[in-house]
Order: sequence, then structure tokens, then C-alpha cells
Amino acid sequence: MSDATLHASDQNPDDFAVQIADQIESFLVAVAEVAKGDEPGSAVPFLLLEVSQLLLAGGRLGAHEDIVPDERYEPDTGPDADVDELRENLARLLDPVDVYSEVFDPYEPRKAPVPARISDDLTDVITDLRHGMAHYRAGRTTEALWWWQFSYFSNWGSTASATLRALHSVLAHIRLDQPLEELDGLDTDQGMGDDTLEFEAGRVMAEEIGGGGHPGLRPAT
Repeated sequence: MSDATLHASDQNPDDFAVQIADQIESFLVAVAEVAKGDEPGSAVPFLLLEVSQLLLAGGRLGAHEDIVPDERYEPDTGPDADVDELRENLARLLDPVDVYSEVFDPYEPRKAPVPARISDDLTDVITDLRHGMAHYRAGRTTEALWWWQFSYFSNWGSTASATLRALHSVLAHIRLDQPLEELDGLDTDQGMGDDTLEFEAGRVMAEEIGGGGHPGLRPAT
């Protein structure tokens, strides 16, 4: 199945696989557009919307019965596409709200938060989704659904969920007129110590948020 026939007219739009592929394709295209930086003031709201919609597809995959691939061994999809440029563009666009703190597993007691980057998370999710899309475009629909479901549970579901919380927090600070605290230099190559750790994003002052001059943020209306 080529790109040109990805959503061919003879496909049933009510088919589960077509709907999931549509949602995933929409996310991939939308994030690539946001990363171009043409509308930096809308980046965070747009990403919040796209990640929310992607997680709907993830929820549907998660609620679905286990999908069993047609073949015992996964067919080779070739090398994964390079996402370094996309990651760098997103990091520049989201600076200084790119870094945040996250607890990986809320059911593991006494786990300290760890630093993460929205730009890293988005490109990590995209790598998983593109891998499944390669199967889908090659006509291996069951293999694609299996991969998307498996990687939803093993990686991109939790990663996208963490990203959604971070994006939601940024917008909540803006809309509720609650400036982010001055941050203390935390980065993803450092550990976290205190339970009261403030998440790292750089110095974001109230007047910057309110004035709309900050990359990736748009003032509340």
C-alpha cells in the first residue's frame, strides 16, 4: 500500500484499521507542521490538541482485544527515519518550557520524578508510530495494528500521556494567570533529589506569558 493509496476510496472509512491509521497519520502531519515554527504562538495549544486526539486512538487500541500478527517474525521495515531535525526544531520552538518532571509509573511507590523533554517525547512517539505506518503502507494492516497496540502499552502511550500533562500544565499556568516559578537549572542529564522539585523550563516571568512574546505560548483571550 503506497502513500497514494493510504486512504484509498475503496477502503471502508468505518473500518477500525483505517480509522486508527487516519488518526495516526493526522498526528504525524500536524506535529511536522507545528515544528516548522510558522505559528510559534500557537505551538503549545496545537500540540495539546494533537496529543489528545492521538491518545484517543491509543485508548481504542488499548481497549481492543490483543491483536495477533499474521507472521511469527516481524517483517523488516528498513531503517527508521531520522528525527533529529524534528527534535531540534521542537526543542527550539518550546524552549524554555521543553523540560518538565515526570513520574514514570504511578503504581511504583516512592519513585522520584525524573526530568524529561517534550521534544524528545514527541519524537520518540513519532518513531513508534512511523514504524507501524511503514507496515500499514506496505499492506501489512494486521502487523501495523499489532505494532501500534504493542508499542502503545510498552512506550508511546505512557510517553504521550506524560507529554499531554506537561502541555496541559503550561496552558493552565497561562490561562489561570499563574506564572511558572523561576527554575533552578534542572536538565535531562541531571538527577532529581527533592520531592518538592520544581520542573525546569527556564525563566518564564508573568509579563512574558501575558504579553505573548514567549515562543510556543499564546496569551489567554
